[in-house]
Amino acid sequence: MEPKVSDIASPLVSPPAVSVCPKISTLTKRADFVRTSNARRQGTTGVHLQARKRMDGEAIGIRVGYTCSKKVGNAVARNRAKRRLREIARMTLPNLGRDGWDYVLVGRNTTTGSIPFEDLLRDLHRALAKVHA
Repeated sequence: MEPKVSDIASPLVSPPAVSVCPKISTLTKRADFVRTSNARRQGTTGVHLQARKRMDGEAIGIRVGYTCSKKVGNAVARNRAKRRLREIARMTLPNLGRDGWDYVLVGRNTTTGSIPFEDLLRDLHRALAKVHA
């Protein structure tokens, strides 16, 4: 009789890792974008950051939204800029973002899609430091 797959313990299978960083979710409602636009703002060369501290009980974790107007370019250029914004947010907000805050990253006219990625990342770090100062 052959052993079942469930009877064999595999040393390669490990339990899922538990994340200790705050939960990051995406803003989807226009009202959340508007509330954030009326709060703190910080512009840099590559990205414009809007941030607000939420009221108690409003939501948990970090929430982030992305927007690019038609000034950024056609649909291809806007989508490229938003992909870059999503990636810098994914890399930065778990470490530098604060729990209980909403952030909106706004793409800049021709720079968000074209400046070097390291400069864009540095711009977000700088903007977060100024917003939280």
